Amino acid sequence: MTGSDGRPDAASALCEALAAVVLRTGAKIGGVYLLDPAEDALGLVALYGAPVDAFAPWWRVSFAVHGPSQDAIRDERLVWVSSLEELAHVYPRVAAAIPYPLTFAMAPLSGVRHCRGALLLVYEPGRSPRLGHHERRRIAWSTRRIAHALNAADRPPAIPDRPCFVPPRLPEPRSRPGLTAAGLVERLPFGALDLDLGGRATLVNTAAADLLGRPAEQLLGAEPWTLLPWLDNTTFMDAYRTALASREPLALSVLRPPDRWLDFRLHSYENGTSVLVSPDRSSRPFDARSALTGTPPESRIHLLMALAAALTETIGVQDVVDLVADQILPAFRAQGMIMSTADAGRIRIIGYRGYAPAVIEQLDGLPTDADLTPAGRALTTGASSFFADRGELTRVHPGAPQSTGMEAWAFLSLPGSGGPLGCLLLAYDHPHSFTTSERSVLTPLAGLIAQALDRARLYDIKHGLAHALQQTLLPHTLPTVTGLDVAACYLPAGHGMDIGGDFYDLIRLTDTTVAAVIGDVQGHDMKAAALMGQVRMAVHSHATAGATADQVLVLADRDLADLDTSRFVSCLYAHLDLARHQVTLASAGHPPPLLRDPDNRTRVADLRPGPPLGIGIGTPAYPLTTLSMAPESLLALYTDGLVELPGADIAQTTADLAHRLGEAGNLPLHQLVDSLVRHRRRIHHHTDDIALLLLQPGRTGGP
Repeated sequence: MTGSDGRPDAASALCEALAAVVLRTGAKIGGVYLLDPAEDALGLVALYGAPVDAFAPWWRVSFAVHGPSQDAIRDERLVWVSSLEELAHVYPRVAAAIPYPLTFAMAPLSGVRHCRGALLLVYEPGRSPRLGHHERRRIAWSTRRIAHALNAADRPPAIPDRPCFVPPRLPEPRSRPGLTAAGLVERLPFGALDLDLGGRATLVNTAAADLLGRPAEQLLGAEPWTLLPWLDNTTFMDAYRTALASREPLALSVLRPPDRWLDFRLHSYENGTSVLVSPDRSSRPFDARSALTGTPPESRIHLLMALAAALTETIGVQDVVDLVADQILPAFRAQGMIMSTADAGRIRIIGYRGYAPAVIEQLDGLPTDADLTPAGRALTTGASSFFADRGELTRVHPGAPQSTGMEAWAFLSLPGSGGPLGCLLLAYDHPHSFTTSERSVLTPLAGLIAQALDRARLYDIKHGLAHALQQTLLPHTLPTVTGLDVAACYLPAGHGMDIGGDFYDLIRLTDTTVAAVIGDVQGHDMKAAALMGQVRMAVHSHATAGATADQVLVLADRDLADLDTSRFVSCLYAHLDLARHQVTLASAGHPPPLLRDPDNRTRVADLRPGPPLGIGIGTPAYPLTTLSMAPESLLALYTDGLVELPGADIAQTTADLAHRLGEAGNLPLHQLVDSLVRHRRRIHHHTDDIALLLLQPGRTGGP
């Protein structure tokens, strides 16, 4: 294919150069990605050594994400990934989408005039993890060769919807042996196909044609899945990619509609893949079949995606432990699980399932000695290990404690940026050989678990600090006041770090007077909590100094102005005179309290509020309202989280709260608090803090 001036066009020159560099570097697969600036995406332009359809999930990848090709182009450096373990460590999200035992290089295409891109080179499995000096020189030569091909054209090749497949350069077969082999294959009692590096059938015997339901002449030269829709599915293509990557035999069963199951065995080699097909004579029902031999029932990519999505929903460390135990343990048909971290040179177990507590007690606290236990090795060196039976474990770690009941183990290192975060042990109560397919799932899964664990540990630390701060700022206990029964509750918002700006307080002034205060600082974060503590202490200070209800709010507003904060605070101050049986109220933009008479009639207190604290409008006025409060009546102070519902009229929800308060009758105050809050949580998931303070004078003068 040539351009108008007789020179090869960019696409043809690129394909020719790609074939040359793959052979020169000793790679088995090569590809060229070019950046599409309009879509901020990398497009696969040409592919050598593998079927184009097998690479379909990676024809286009976002340039904005963190990945090998993106880093190679952005940082203009060679990215070398020697194993799936290393990929899971450095690029855990990428490993989840590419769970295959790959060794590859991603090299930037420097010196290209019209575009930016990268060269992908995939190597045989089992090669040395180290990239030698001569290999680096060959890769550098390869990028220059690709760049020269791109620069030879007037413009770069367009990024196609489907990448160009570059045919392999193979020697011509000898005629006589080929004919003999073809006759042998034709006489086989089972189906046989041979696929070239592009996935096209170069040989199909009669048995295969009969089993697949297509004439051999139609299958020859075609990619079988393009003619057989029931073969074009995630399970088969995932198995095919695994065989290409690992070069290990792989078996799976596929349903040929409507009800015929066929067994496929894939054997990949240097120049292609042999496929053996036979009827599945098992009597297993559909829902008990495994998609891949030795792997969970789901396809591996689907399983990883499902588990990755579940891990994103975990919050704390216990959530991660529970998810691993509830979902990952059964997915891999394991009977035991232990998750551990390292602390001061010791193994600390943070969760387990399927083990007796006595065994956990024996293992918890062992030294992180890489020679003593596989868990110590994973925590110290970051290396995962697999043991098919007790003999294998004893040979490698003769000094490891021998717990009873388990016979095979996978010790997965949970990688972190600064070193291993932990170790996940999956245990089996019978000998179990870990296939390449299983390891290809477990390794990237460990990287995803590590990310979730790291995030969860950070959350738990922040949550602990927030909880400690909240507990410090709120009163530990309310003072005992003769003749007054009190109950209170604080419930943080249903999201975040369980911290917010709602507060309450009870301040004993004299033997017969007491002040009750409730407030709501704008926000649900550490700053709101800190400001809440300052406002609460200011109110407490002014109240004990003898200020009246309205003066307390005026002075608190001035204090808030001095703090120069941009947040405002609603606040309700109640001065109770137990001897006179009355309460004086002042409100700074806060919801009105509820007052229940001794006969259980409940009403919303009618008072005129002043502006919230911190508005900054000069010296505000806070009108006083004095109400009668007979013995055994009840005063309820609350924040708006108890009555605000999305889309609901707050006047109606406040009236509903008053109705529930009246119906509660003579319920003890601590039970009444729980009842009111529980009702609120039951009818709607709360997204705001809730504070509730109940006060009830007694007839006898006792609490």
